[in-house]
Amino acid sequence: MTDLRICHLYPEHLNIYADRGNIAVLRYRCERRDIAFAVRGCGPGDPLPEADLYYLGGGQDRDQVAVAGDLVARSGDLRAAVDGGAAVLAVCGGYQLLGHGYRGHAGDDMPGTGLVDLVTEAGPTRMIGNIAIRCELDPGRPRTVVGFENHAGRTHLGEGVEPLGQVLHGHGNNGADGGEGVRTGRVLGTYIHGPLLPKNPWLADWLVGASLERRHGTVALDPLDDALESEAHRVAERIAAAG
Repeated sequence: MTDLRICHLYPEHLNIYADRGNIAVLRYRCERRDIAFAVRGCGPGDPLPEADLYYLGGGQDRDQVAVAGDLVARSGDLRAAVDGGAAVLAVCGGYQLLGHGYRGHAGDDMPGTGLVDLVTEAGPTRMIGNIAIRCELDPGRPRTVVGFENHAGRTHLGEGVEPLGQVLHGHGNNGADGGEGVRTGRVLGTYIHGPLLPKNPWLADWLVGASLERRHGTVALDPLDDALESEAHRVAERIAAAG
């Protein structure tokens, strides 16, 4: 039987903007296709379970501080999992922790995993609002991702590191270079909350397919009736454009 295994890292700490909703969407889209779905939480001190997809949500600065050291300690295991074909989705605070670290307003440093070459520092203002980006995860198939951003961090990608997409409306990584998020192979990071996946069903399916490849190879996903999701996407894109 085809099955998908997800590890939800620090679900009690990193869930500030209903980020659990992303897990609910992945479960729904798998179960509608008779793909068995299992999710396992992993908190501080727990052994890192084997999984096809590792998920990090967003959190307040104090929550990020509470888990950052634990996450850094397991960064080698996480990198080995990615090298073995696992996917990663990291949102907002989780996205920042994928990089080398985060520098706060007072110059305090929070360590990161170094899984992706990026750095983040706190800016003088928060970047808040509806956002739409254009990304091309599959060559020749540009798509739109919509949602909401609310972050003070200014994230800068290393040389040659690609953003998840280009900002159409909103701020993105730092409000200056036009990029939003990061994409390295099956590792995705983004500031887009809302949560991310309910209004972007195509992205949810991309993640399902990429994660299944680790143990099952290429799996053809049956189409679902996404009329409600597509309308929510269209409305969110219009709101972002008017913002």
